[in-house]
Amino acid sequence: MQEADRQKMKAWVAHWKRVGPVLARIRRDELRAFRYEDNIEVVDSLLQLGYEFRTERPSSGLVEQQRLFMKARQ
Repeated sequence: MQEADRQKMKAWVAHWKRVGPVLARIRRDELRAFRYEDNIEVVDSLLQLGYEFRTERPSSGLVEQQRLFMKARQ
């Protein structure tokens, strides 16, 4: 990797270390201020979209989880 690329990556990481918490705070504040009553149509549309594109699951995943735990134990 070239030194210039390395410096760009470091700058990018430093930028997101500063901006990430700010964006998280904005998101948290927006979610706290969100009122379902004012956004019924939007919420219902998202729920409908999830319902329309749902997929059936053959199991809850617990069997697979236990299999992975047993494999990791060995």
